[in-house]
Amino acid sequence: MLYITIGIIAIGIFLFVKDYFTIDTTSILIMSLFIIAGVLSPEEGFAGFNHPATITLGCMFVISAAIFKSGLIDGLSSKIIQIAKLNYVAALMVFCITAAVFSAFINDTAVVAILIPMALLVCRETGIAPSRLLIPISFSALFGGTCTLIGTSTNILVSSYAKESGLEPFGMFEFSLAALCLSVIGLVYMFFVAPILLPKRESKELLLKTEAEKYIAEIELQEINDDVDISIAKSRLVRKFNAQILSIKRKHTLVYEINGETTLRADDKIKILIDPANLAKLREIESYHLIGNQSIIDDHTEKKIYEVMIPYGSVLAGKNLKELNFRNQYYASVLAVRQRKEITTNDVSHIKLREGDLLLLLASTKSLNALTAEKLMITLSEYQGAKFSLKRAIPTLLILIGVILAAALNFTSILMSALVGSLLIVTTTLMTPKEAYEAIEWKVIFMMAGVLSMGKALEKTGGSDIISAYVYQNLGDLDPRITISVIFLITFLSTNVLSSKAAAALMTPIVISLAGAMQLSEKPFLIAVMFACSLTFMTPVSYPTNTMVYAPGNYKFNDYLKIGTPLNFIIWIAASFIIPLFFPF
Repeated sequence: MLYITIGIIAIGIFLFVKDYFTIDTTSILIMSLFIIAGVLSPEEGFAGFNHPATITLGCMFVISAAIFKSGLIDGLSSKIIQIAKLNYVAALMVFCITAAVFSAFINDTAVVAILIPMALLVCRETGIAPSRLLIPISFSALFGGTCTLIGTSTNILVSSYAKESGLEPFGMFEFSLAALCLSVIGLVYMFFVAPILLPKRESKELLLKTEAEKYIAEIELQEINDDVDISIAKSRLVRKFNAQILSIKRKHTLVYEINGETTLRADDKIKILIDPANLAKLREIESYHLIGNQSIIDDHTEKKIYEVMIPYGSVLAGKNLKELNFRNQYYASVLAVRQRKEITTNDVSHIKLREGDLLLLLASTKSLNALTAEKLMITLSEYQGAKFSLKRAIPTLLILIGVILAAALNFTSILMSALVGSLLIVTTTLMTPKEAYEAIEWKVIFMMAGVLSMGKALEKTGGSDIISAYVYQNLGDLDPRITISVIFLITFLSTNVLSSKAAAALMTPIVISLAGAMQLSEKPFLIAVMFACSLTFMTPVSYPTNTMVYAPGNYKFNDYLKIGTPLNFIIWIAASFIIPLFFPF
């Protein structure tokens, strides 16, 4: 069974790397293979769905959503933006500190999602390049998430796994001092070193709306159009709409030689390059017939072009617009898609959407609000914070404080306090049951349930004991700090291949076995896994927040290597000394 287990895990790693399926699909596939192969019984395989870590995480999603719905963070947005507009240093500091503080207590991906539009607004009004702010925001959120038990899902996962293994679970703030030391080191790096390494690209290149400012479209010139029998140079297309004509198809024949003197004719089918704003104006003129892009909404609501992003956990990820029946279902039209650094304007309906993708969306305000309300998209074109409600904010904040204190003072477990907190959110009508259900990122829940099966299979087949014995034979005679250092290194490197949760699920049973073999305390080893899974900066796929800022910041893969690699190695070395200092062996 051990070889089968290793084989299934190898298949899982291959699928994670190749990204053939979404992470949650791959995780459930791995779990199913363990059950089919007989490595795990159906009860053991599906145990991840009622695992304390999974339930706790689901409850924290509800509490986090209630915080955002109350407008608590948006209520501070005016102050954050006001400070950020002073200068680049002020913007960097206020966004980094805000990201770190809020991520310690609520979902870090949600924090980054709300800070990105704020940062882009500041960038547009001050001329700061978004590439100078967005990576620091993501990295700072990761530092903040390590500071409390509820800061990241990996902290909850490792602590719950330890408790199920008969060990004492971690307290709410038990490792906060160690995490704060690493966070201070990271923030100093963000403030003094990162600005030297961060790319300084012009803002007009950074957002999809401006990077896709030359949008390819095809129009048919109607007979009544003023441009008929007018040269290209004198046409309204060029003079008023600043369009660049690429080709002209005239009676099924291409006009190959095109210049300013070429005369336009009725029924010409013209392929043009035009910025999105002018394209929207062009659509309103009937004599320019936009081929294949007729009116997409039946009401008379004014349509605008918006720049939006597919957030982490969106159900749109992993599907294309055609199978979503996007235009008919959401009454909106996607004009262009940006995935990483590639922009596609042709045949966008067949592009498989991914988290972090930027879309150029033509929609009414009503349609856009519906998409954002369902957490399918985040608007980047403009920042409109949620309306602050004191009646909602105070009880929601009190519930969050109650959840934290109940767990911190050992009145009850984090599972019970989070469960009671989420129930209070619903029963006090701060959120409806439907809203609470929609607040849970089911993709993450399924992924968590799936990856937990890997750790369970390793433990059941003795794989974790064999691996830990091998590590003990090679490192057992050395200083335990070296062992901690090696574990940290292996873990944070593996997050660049696996998801952070998958890495945590694999490493946790191994380090528990290793600590037992070395007759040392398990806590420093478990904390090394926690920190290494969260503090991962080297690639855009190592953590969801890194993926989220990739496209809005117009980053390249090498930017993460250039900025994140030195930081990761600094944190690795620092953690090798700091963790044993606070948690002796």
